[in-house]
Amino acid sequence: MRKQYDITPNETGFFGEYGGQIIPPQLKEILDEIAEFYLSIRDTKEFKDELKYYNKHYIGRPSPIFHAKNLSKKYAGAQIYLKREDLNHTGAHKINHCIGEAILAKKMGKTKLLAETGAGQHGVALATAAAVVGLECEIHMGAIDIEREAPNVKRMKILGAKVVPVTMGTQTLKDAVDSAFGAFLQDPKNIFFGIGSVVGPHPYPMMVRDFQRIVGEESRQQFKELTGLKRPNNLIACVGGGSNAIGLFSEFLEDKDIKIYGVEASGRSLKKHGENAATLTLGKPGNIHGMYTYLLQDKDGTPQPVYSIAPGLDYPGVGPQHSFLKDIGRINYETISDEECMDSLMELSRLEGIIPALESAHATAFATKLAAKLSPQETILVNLSGRGDKDLETIIKKMGI
Repeated sequence: MRKQYDITPNETGFFGEYGGQIIPPQLKEILDEIAEFYLSIRDTKEFKDELKYYNKHYIGRPSPIFHAKNLSKKYAGAQIYLKREDLNHTGAHKINHCIGEAILAKKMGKTKLLAETGAGQHGVALATAAAVVGLECEIHMGAIDIEREAPNVKRMKILGAKVVPVTMGTQTLKDAVDSAFGAFLQDPKNIFFGIGSVVGPHPYPMMVRDFQRIVGEESRQQFKELTGLKRPNNLIACVGGGSNAIGLFSEFLEDKDIKIYGVEASGRSLKKHGENAATLTLGKPGNIHGMYTYLLQDKDGTPQPVYSIAPGLDYPGVGPQHSFLKDIGRINYETISDEECMDSLMELSRLEGIIPALESAHATAFATKLAAKLSPQETILVNLSGRGDKDLETIIKKMGI
């Protein structure tokens, strides 16, 4: 049966009209080489077995699904279930694609992994993967994010990574990506750029999605085993670049009876530029970091400053597959504010004993709002993409604990 929603990009990396390779000629040759090599080994038994080994024995997969009974009871509506990616080694979903990228880089003969990070979870995961496969690692991180995510910076350094502070622009994720791309261009033959989400030029949106699909694949089987139901009625995940969301959603896109929600950060205000990161809600198509996708931008196409209390969500662009899925109406994209995020984080912590990442709390906040409108016979599966250890200082300061 021809797939309508869960499509693979074409040879030039487009999901519909979004994606591609908007890059310098010297970089295109390198990325085409990565795409060709990846596609040549992706379905081989050797590569799949190696990835399976690390997923099971190193990351700790499968991550469980947990029925949040106390949270569900409070809202007296749909039953809320959590896919516990926060229990992975390194504390988030990021390790799923970092292990894949590290194995790929090693097989290509690269000597160094390079990447950007916002919340620090991707940086920690890539540093971890680099250590276990035996590669150098360099992480570029905005100076503001270094300050607010200090625990993850310390982890990266302990793991042997070089952390490069980025002091230009807004000193957050977008500028960290710019800085990392610049470093990559200095030695693309020996460096593998381990992009941290389903963003950037082809083949990264495809590769990262493929490595993250395991979240949805596990969820389909686990949900049936846990509940006796064929599948959940609703799926929810936060969206910054969009990797944790597409990881869960991809497995269920062709199940047309399932409603799917991606949750963006409305930050402090949806009405003021620079006060949110609601790309799919307020943005329009444009070019950023080698791809054509939805973008928060000025009249001249320059990316706007963005903001979210969750550093992993404050990115002005989004993965091109999300842009495609928005336009065809398969996924509903919603927003949650800083205040709603913090309330949900504290609620989940005190009702279920789970401290989620600020990013993930955007998804749980929307889940409770949705649950209250639905009947107890309906179900919601939330991708709890990461744990909140990295955010403790922000939480304590914000809540006055």
